[in-house]
Amino acid sequence: MTYTVDFTNVSTVGLESSPVAPALAGLRANEARYFKNKYGHDFTVKPAAKAKRMVAYVHKILKQEQDLEIASEPLEATQFEVEGIRWTYVFYESGLSINVMYPLEDPKKRAVGFKLSDGMEVPPELAERFKFARQKSKLAGTIRGSYFVIKGEY
Repeated sequence: MTYTVDFTNVSTVGLESSPVAPALAGLRANEARYFKNKYGHDFTVKPAAKAKRMVAYVHKILKQEQDLEIASEPLEATQFEVEGIRWTYVFYESGLSINVMYPLEDPKKRAVGFKLSDGMEVPPELAERFKFARQKSKLAGTIRGSYFVIKGEY
């Protein structure tokens, strides 16, 4: 049930229930291209139902650090380690992508990132707390992103 994300031929596999599935697929492909080009890592995802531990890890950090709960249904997740950094991603039905960047040796660089797919509204639970910067992507159109620094140990 693991899916290796292809950033050459973008597919909505696993994301079909999202109202912004093509944009979310582009966002996922954009992440896959980044990890392949920077680290030589193949970006693979699995259905959230098969990745409950990963989803729970992200949700625990959101709750403990920001008292934040995501209303949208998680669709896919992944966790991997490259160059001493543990990355965890969850892709949501709304078009939201959340990643946890957790360097194992440098607690000052630990952060949670939010990315919004092109065409989706800012989720109400994030709208009042975060400002989103825009970036252009050939694969994902306009991506809006924000983040916060993690203070605790996870």
